[in-house]
Amino acid sequence: MTDYEQRAPGCFIDGKRVHGTGPGVVVRSPWSGEDLLTLSSASREDVSQAVAVAQTVFTAWQATTAGERAEHLMNFAALLDEHADELAELQVRENGKLLKEMAGQAKLFGDHLRYYASLLRMPCGYVVEPPIGGMRVHTERVPLGVVAAITPWNSPLNLLLWKLGPALAVGNVVVIKPSEITPLSTLRLAELATQAGLPPGVVNVVTGAAGPGQYLVENRAVAKVAFTGSSAAGEQIARAAAIGLRRVSLELGGKSANVVFADADHEQAIRGTLAGIFGASGQTCMAGSRILVESRALPVFLERLVETADRMRVGDPFDDTTDMGPIASAAQLSKIETMVDAAVAAGATLRAGGCRAQVEQFPNGLYYRPTVLSDVTPDMPIFQEEVFGPVACVMPFDDEDEAISLANDTRFGLAAGVWTSDRARSDRMASQLRAGTVWVNNYRKVAYNVPFGGIGMSGVGRENGYQCLDSYTETKSVWVDQGLGIRDPFNPRAR
Repeated sequence: MTDYEQRAPGCFIDGKRVHGTGPGVVVRSPWSGEDLLTLSSASREDVSQAVAVAQTVFTAWQATTAGERAEHLMNFAALLDEHADELAELQVRENGKLLKEMAGQAKLFGDHLRYYASLLRMPCGYVVEPPIGGMRVHTERVPLGVVAAITPWNSPLNLLLWKLGPALAVGNVVVIKPSEITPLSTLRLAELATQAGLPPGVVNVVTGAAGPGQYLVENRAVAKVAFTGSSAAGEQIARAAAIGLRRVSLELGGKSANVVFADADHEQAIRGTLAGIFGASGQTCMAGSRILVESRALPVFLERLVETADRMRVGDPFDDTTDMGPIASAAQLSKIETMVDAAVAAGATLRAGGCRAQVEQFPNGLYYRPTVLSDVTPDMPIFQEEVFGPVACVMPFDDEDEAISLANDTRFGLAAGVWTSDRARSDRMASQLRAGTVWVNNYRKVAYNVPFGGIGMSGVGRENGYQCLDSYTETKSVWVDQGLGIRDPFNPRAR
């Protein structure tokens, strides 16, 4: 038995779990600190094989009717419903997200697929009347081919389904590269896809650290890369995909602002801003990490914010009484500590948290206290750069113009929140905030039928909603002669 065969099979190719021939990858539990297992990851050859298998299957898959693909998606959705609890628990074991949050997400997994199955029942082309006599033109939407779906560790299944639903619905085949932190839930979902009746090779998975993702993007047979992750990685993918002019959709980082006016319902705003930054331990691209509060309301609001943050219970993600779970990896925890320490050294005031949390039953777990910083200035890295952790920067503003200026003072543009009882003000703010999503008197809400994506360094393209189908297809125009004959091109007056 070879060394890699002593590990758990880390790839899913052509409808079955197989061993990768790349280095072993240890999957660890962030909440207990224990090793879950070691996977045999994908080598360049394994990635090439997965893409080749997908290419082979593509011809038959794109030839299926819309109704047939819809039926496949509906069957897959039903199986996801049956296994929702299993998938939720598996993801919690990988990344430490609270089970009570994951359980709610998992119940909606099937709805992503059902939504795109329903869109297949609608017309997808249109008829054009060209300014040329005797011609009729219609358009058709055709699939791209092999789609590479590269997913992050914070919400691996949810963000995968944002890509898988539209890609499969229009007739593409998919090779998935999940984060090395959370490969197990993705491998299980791929198994369920085949169990649900999708032809082997339509959904494939290659796992590992950075290597397999790079090999996948560099493979010229990949027609599109759909990526969710950091802005730095997104830039690298865009550069690699430019060779061969392949499509990309990039859902990247954020440094989102929650803007709280003095006339807002403060209890609702405190709950919403806390959930916006401490939900999922702050490990979301849409985290409301910059809390901007109208100056006259700041003292009372900040006091209540700190009191509530201090009371939050950090611990076991499987415990319903836990408010915040662990950080997903040791590397991420170290990054959070470094950025907070640097901010305090630069003059920020630590109001809450700012240190690791000790959880008695899990001494080796990766826990960090909910952290609130004030006296932050716009030039500080903590104000400008994504922490991807439970760290809130609180800053005052005096009027709408200053609020807009501070909120837009970032190279990111993923999301923003506005808290006010003035409807006219909320409309003005929403129109001026440079963000792909604006929430008014709520935060961190998404749905499969609502477009989501960013501006600037927060990404390119949109996921969810019917509009994203365009990014997984090419539009073909078909000109049909209606029988009037072809004119002599060298004698325009002749019939």
